[in-house]
Amino acid sequence: MQIAQNAVVSFHYTLTNNEGEVLDTSEGREPLAYIHGAGNIVPGLEKELDGKKSGDELKVAVTPEEGYGEVQEALVQEVPRDAFQGVEDIEAGMQFQAQTQGGPLMVTVTKVEGDTVVVDGNHPLAGETLNFDVQITEVREASSEELEHGHVHGEGGVEH
Repeated sequence: MQIAQNAVVSFHYTLTNNEGEVLDTSEGREPLAYIHGAGNIVPGLEKELDGKKSGDELKVAVTPEEGYGEVQEALVQEVPRDAFQGVEDIEAGMQFQAQTQGGPLMVTVTKVEGDTVVVDGNHPLAGETLNFDVQITEVREASSEELEHGHVHGEGGVEH
């Protein structure tokens, strides 16, 4: 079966940046499983997997535009320390969920200077070219329940 809209695809991957640093891998774990066309993985990788089949191996370079987007400077903001009520020690690297006009947004603390905290709402991989080394392990039809829920059930997916 070829990968097409609403197929369940399982694959092993290693993700590296342009410097060759491993950012993520499925090595030692179950393959990643997703529903093709449901927006579960970055668009650039999904587009390159279209039409492939179980056993195929490929290397894919995903541009920021087809990955996590370019860095948006408007998502980097200075906020007063007292906006973090109930948090005593705020350090770079901590993540919080902020309420914005567009809904909830995960932000990462990048700097703490006195009573000012700098937060970044960009995805940590925004602006990066994503280099995937992929091995497709299975392609099957999605069940009606998986399609209804928008995610894979069972091995490599959600258990519920």
